[in-house]
Amino acid sequence: MSEDMYIYIKDVMAKPVTIAKSAPITDALDKMLSEDVDPLIVTDNGSVVGTISREAIADKLGKKRNSDISPTKIHVANTVSADFTAAYPDQGIEILPALLQHAKIVVVFDSDHKLIGQIGYSDLLRVLQPSTSLSDVMEPVFSINFEERVVHLRRRMVDEGIARFIVTDENGDPIGIVTETDVARSMRAFREVVEDKYQDHRIRNLLVRDIMSSPLISVAPSYSLSEIIDLMLKKKISSVAVSDRNNHVAGIVTRASLVQAL
Repeated sequence: MSEDMYIYIKDVMAKPVTIAKSAPITDALDKMLSEDVDPLIVTDNGSVVGTISREAIADKLGKKRNSDISPTKIHVANTVSADFTAAYPDQGIEILPALLQHAKIVVVFDSDHKLIGQIGYSDLLRVLQPSTSLSDVMEPVFSINFEERVVHLRRRMVDEGIARFIVTDENGDPIGIVTETDVARSMRAFREVVEDKYQDHRIRNLLVRDIMSSPLISVAPSYSLSEIIDLMLKKKISSVAVSDRNNHVAGIVTRASLVQAL
């Protein structure tokens, strides 16, 4: 590849989206949703100290021992992960697929170790796409009934390490999807509107259908990867279901699975 065609990290990086360690996690979640980023870079007096994810927020808000604490009183510092991956602007983008397989975001520093950018799955997929088949990037489908309790959904997410479930109705037909984002958003709203003394009872009666995203966004198996990536970027979604003409979901394509195929 000639020097003119070579793509550097500085060519694809986005402006860093940060949150102060002292900020409430509600501010972090709002910023994640408005900026379409996950995780956020956490700073303390201008220095990067880690990241905070939607998964971590959902976990923090879902714990019973935090039920008597307002979400606005829980700070990012209580939920931050000190692990993060970094790169420099003059490095080539060929290093990014491996880095993004271990972290959802790459922090970009200049030579003085000053934060100047970030790269997530979407940033890389805009300029680099897999040259493989759709079947090679599909993840297995995990489903959950729309009448299942959210506490059971969250337990499966934690115990089985599953980030998203296809939601099915009483006939087993797909009607939506539920993700860590839906859980985090619902837990935040729930904590803000339900009085402390009623929370334990009410949260146990919260159903998947109450928090799921619907309708399910899906594509046919004939779609190309470039079409799927364009759809995901346009709609700002992290996954797309692949469904046949009988409305059977054969698999899920995620931003992560696409990056892993690079």
